[in-house]
Parts: sequence; C-alpha cells; structure tokens
Amino acid sequence: MDMLTASEQRTLEQRMQKRQVKEFMGAFGGLVEHCFNSCVDDFTSKALSSRENGCINRCVLKWMATQQRVSERFQEHNAQITQQMQK
Repeated sequence: MDMLTASEQRTLEQRMQKRQVKEFMGAFGGLVEHCFNSCVDDFTSKALSSRENGCINRCVLKWMATQQRVSERFQEHNAQITQQMQK
C-alpha cells in the first residue's frame, strides 16, 4: 500500500469496508434464514413460543461456535503453510 497515494489508499479502504459489511450482512442473513426456517413453524401468534425462542438461541449459539472453530482451523492451517514456506 506504500505505492498508493493517500486518495487511492482511502478509496481502497472504503471499498474493503463496504465488502466486509456486505459479507457480514450475507452471513448474518444466512444465519437468520437458517435459524428461522429450522425453528419457527407456528404462525398463529406474532410472538415466539418458548420452544421456538429456545431453538433460535441454541441455533445462534451453535452457529457462532461453528464460525469460531472454522476461524481457528483456518488460522492453524495458515500457520502451517507459513511454517512450511519458511523452511
């Protein structure tokens, strides 16, 4: 990034931020859709039942734990690759 002008750096940072927001919103939307489709099945009331509420809580916690584990494995994999490249 040292070869970019200040204006180009700002533009690049803005584009990267927009992409990150877009990716986050896509992941969040996927989470909402998955948990809703998996847990909500009674449309006779606008409030969630205690079963649906519990299911959604478990679904979100499981998704977050999965994302954390995937991130950890990705970091472990990158560390291995970096170590192999340094040999």
